[in-house]
Amino acid sequence: MSSPAGPSAPSAPSAPSTTARAEAAFLVAVMAIGSVVMWVISPVAWLWIASRMTSSSQPSLGPYVLVLAGMALTAVVIGKGLGKVNRTHMRLTGRIGDKREARSWNKSMRAERGRTNDRGVLEQVMAVSVSCALVLFGIWFFAFAGSSLPS
Repeated sequence: MSSPAGPSAPSAPSAPSTTARAEAAFLVAVMAIGSVVMWVISPVAWLWIASRMTSSSQPSLGPYVLVLAGMALTAVVIGKGLGKVNRTHMRLTGRIGDKREARSWNKSMRAERGRTNDRGVLEQVMAVSVSCALVLFGIWFFAFAGSSLPS
């Protein structure tokens, strides 16, 4: 007979509330918008900034360096932010644990192999956004860009 003050059996995880689901959906939307900003808006913005710096069609090296450095720095900042949003989403949905796991290359060959590390939804969101950006670039390049060759 078990005592009333004794340890109870672990309860089954409850379904997330409507508020938690709405917050999780909002975070996925933030990740989608952030990835579009990283792959589309940031490069266009840096190209626009560099185009305003030069008055010639034969610019010096400066605007090219500005575009390259600006895009790289912006991508790192946005990527770090998206990682934080992804971790918040994983905590909210219960997909992240507080226990740190060793990477697969740092485990013993005899270690348990059954569990894979959950990376959250950011990986899928980024894959979809990159695919969309590539498709849109292809449409623009072949349909609207025109030829840069002399006629």
